[in-house]
Amino acid sequence: MIHTIALQPAPGGSPSAASGRCKGCREGEVPLFPFSFAYQPILDLQAGEIWAHEALVRGPDGEGAMTVLDQVNADNRYRFDQSCRVNAIRIAAALGMETRLSINFLPQAVYRPEICIRTTLEAADRYGFPRDRIVFEVTEGERVSDGPWLASILTEYQRCGFLTAIDDFGAGYAGLTLLADFQPDVVKLDMALVRNVDTSRARQAITRGILRMCEELAITVIAEGVETAGERDFFLHEGVRLMQGYLFARPRFEALAPRAEIFG
Repeated sequence: MIHTIALQPAPGGSPSAASGRCKGCREGEVPLFPFSFAYQPILDLQAGEIWAHEALVRGPDGEGAMTVLDQVNADNRYRFDQSCRVNAIRIAAALGMETRLSINFLPQAVYRPEICIRTTLEAADRYGFPRDRIVFEVTEGERVSDGPWLASILTEYQRCGFLTAIDDFGAGYAGLTLLADFQPDVVKLDMALVRNVDTSRARQAITRGILRMCEELAITVIAEGVETAGERDFFLHEGVRLMQGYLFARPRFEALAPRAEIFG
């Protein structure tokens, strides 16, 4: 789904002097409607380890993501975004996650990065989850009307000690322009490039171009949506060690896939 990002003040107005957070951020710790998360591992195939788990929003009983996302609108997206961050961290900590945690965020729900990140910082401290093990993902498929503004959000997140990632790279509208303003820690290749890459000369050429660019910019690449051994082997041959997809493990609702089950 493609959203147009409208950069507007968050509901609730300016941050209060007492907390340094706006009303929308404070209320965001309590969700407006019930939801939870499934966690899908991102693997380091060369090391034989789980590099991270991506938090994927689900209904309270494991229903698909759209049952939750269809309830998000302009009036509640700020609160929903804050709730996602806090609860993804809370559940990951309760599960004993020792890997990195990758969280998707809504850039249109951020009006001042240095203020809107405070709830996340407090949650990381409260649940004992190290900041340097949290990755914030933003999808390139969003129609970003202000690339430098998005770059400023990601820059603030890096300053706070978080890792940053552009998801679905190669599918959207502003990926290359965004990289000119900001270099994330991680780029996740879009699944449309990954699919059948081992048999598509065009996909191979495009992918190799992205890999060379990321190498020059010191950006780590993740191949996501890997479903076949052929796709896996192509990326291993090209030096990509981080992968995610059904070939390895599906998302688990409020649970983590054991390393021994994945690697044997």
